[in-house]
Amino acid sequence: MTAYTVKRYHKNDYTLWNDFVSQAKNATFLFHRDFMEYHADRFEDFSLLIFKEEKLHAILPANTQGNSIHSHQGLTYGGLVYKEETKQTAIIAIFNSVLLFLKNAGFKKLYIKTLPSIYHIKPGEEILYTLFLAEAKLIRRDSLSVIDQSQEKSISKIRKRGLKKAILNKLIIKEESKFELFWNEILIPNLENRHDAKPVHSIEEISRLKAFFPDNIHQFNVYFEDKIAAGTTVFETGTTAHCQYISKNPDAENLGSLDYLFHYLINERFANKRFFDFGISNENQGKNLNEGLTYWKESFGASTIIHDFYEVETSNYTKLNGIFV
Repeated sequence: MTAYTVKRYHKNDYTLWNDFVSQAKNATFLFHRDFMEYHADRFEDFSLLIFKEEKLHAILPANTQGNSIHSHQGLTYGGLVYKEETKQTAIIAIFNSVLLFLKNAGFKKLYIKTLPSIYHIKPGEEILYTLFLAEAKLIRRDSLSVIDQSQEKSISKIRKRGLKKAILNKLIIKEESKFELFWNEILIPNLENRHDAKPVHSIEEISRLKAFFPDNIHQFNVYFEDKIAAGTTVFETGTTAHCQYISKNPDAENLGSLDYLFHYLINERFANKRFFDFGISNENQGKNLNEGLTYWKESFGASTIIHDFYEVETSNYTKLNGIFV
């Protein structure tokens, strides 16, 4: 089996890393160092670069936690990132080298959160077969509610009624450059009141990320009589429009604001994307499903795509030896 050289990311690798992300078949802007490092104070970065004869063949966005390595906990998804020309046999050899490197560095386990298939520029599930060979354990499975924009959509009657109501109420949708109004008046109060939680991103963080990625991060607000009624924050990648946050004013319950907003986003603003991703409705590491939230997403025509999480012993690098026939 071909041996690869593995090294830990250093700030001097910034340009090399980002150039590789821009050319990979299974990467999004979340893997750009400017995105990964907005919360550098929360995680000890242990990202890896994998070389063969001084040429970069793969990267692994990662952080360390105790005696384990995680494909970066600050990112929604992750895993091994590689280019189109990197074949299945090479991915097996690369992952073998990664596990051996981590074992020699004293780490016992590697936790991989995969990149859902809807974010692949081209099919890129070589790592899933490799994880199977390495006898990785499936430890979590989330369900994404996704619309395939290339297929005819089945919209429920209740969503259509909401759209008519919104039109009668003369709601207005605006794409905004600022996040304060949605965060302060809608998102933060709702998360506090309903879940005793806060947004993953502070206003300062989401604003900084917007400045770094103006073509990828969007804020849409819905207004009724000049007052904000609802909104969503969308992360746009090459294939997919993903809703990072969705929330509405509970006092504006019967306006049809979200029906109006998502009709526009799905059928107009992001109609050219292959997928529209509402995100997960799971809790408790995927073991619970929010029934009402799932139904709401499916009523727009969404159905399920799986997002898997794996645990693999670094000593299992030996499982990848002697498999080629």
